[in-house]
Amino acid sequence: MPLGDIIGHQPVIELLARAVARDSLPPSLIFAGLEGVGKRTTAVAVAQALNCQAPASNVTRDPSESTGAPTVLELDACGKCPGCRRIARCVHGDVQIIEPLETGNIVIEQVRDAVERSAYRPFEGRRRVVIIDGADAMGEAAQDALLKTLEEPPSSSVFILVTARPDALLPTVRSRCARLRFGPLAEAEIAAALRDRMLGEDEARAAAVASGGSLGYALRADTREFAQARSVAAGLLQTLADTSDPRRRFEAAKTIHPRDRGRQTPAEQRAELATILRVLSSLLRDLAIFSTRADDRLVVNADLAQRLRTVSRAFDGSRITRAFSAVGEALVALDERNASPKIVADWLVFQL
Repeated sequence: MPLGDIIGHQPVIELLARAVARDSLPPSLIFAGLEGVGKRTTAVAVAQALNCQAPASNVTRDPSESTGAPTVLELDACGKCPGCRRIARCVHGDVQIIEPLETGNIVIEQVRDAVERSAYRPFEGRRRVVIIDGADAMGEAAQDALLKTLEEPPSSSVFILVTARPDALLPTVRSRCARLRFGPLAEAEIAAALRDRMLGEDEARAAAVASGGSLGYALRADTREFAQARSVAAGLLQTLADTSDPRRRFEAAKTIHPRDRGRQTPAEQRAELATILRVLSSLLRDLAIFSTRADDRLVVNADLAQRLRTVSRAFDGSRITRAFSAVGEALVALDERNASPKIVADWLVFQL
């Protein structure tokens, strides 16, 4: 996949394309960010741009779903030549991808092999590229084996360390690499990508809202559960907008209690409620847009716009602020304190 086809990360993609075009790409890089936002895909795209047999200049990139603005990349791979196709299939002689073994670790032997191969001149392309995916899985010895090469890499080699936990890398490794941060993807970008994969509008929007900015998470998860979570969260807001009766609020809390408590582990129960709360946070954001009369085009849950507009009449700015804060506290209680989902749900409905 060429750089121009990467979803999101517009400033990072422009920077990488410019560096490749001007032959100023740092030889040692860290791609850091959430799981599933496209770090590895971008690393492979960089390898293609460096070794494409028919690179293109001044390539117009499609408008971003988040910014709506097209961009021009100084250089990009064609994605179709034999070199690009071989890199995409992970069979190119000059592009090596290292991944954790079944044990979950990247061992020193894998690193030593990559270091040894990087010392040779490129075999079929212009640059050797070593991509270490899940670089935080390297133990201290494996990272130490990289240090000298990262500090004085061969002139024809590039090392890209891909990680969701850059702080797990040794300070000496981090100090020798230029770090690029990959932020969460916009919900609109994830929804568009899911629709391209033939997902229905409702499921695509629900999955995007609950994904936390990770397309990989949205693709791996059950999108029907996301759609159900969004339906439950919207129903909860509707009920709370219509009543202040404590008894009805307790009844409303039951709608977000875990459904199969007899079959679910405590961790699964917390994960189910956390998904509902992340969706709820997105719905509250849309309520804020309606209550402040901001641009309706900013609404994420556009298919629920009329329903949310009605609910927003019961949610002024201060109530929405309190609700955001309460949802955040509830997520912390679930994720960091292993709190009871039932207690969290019952507490939350009296804060909204």
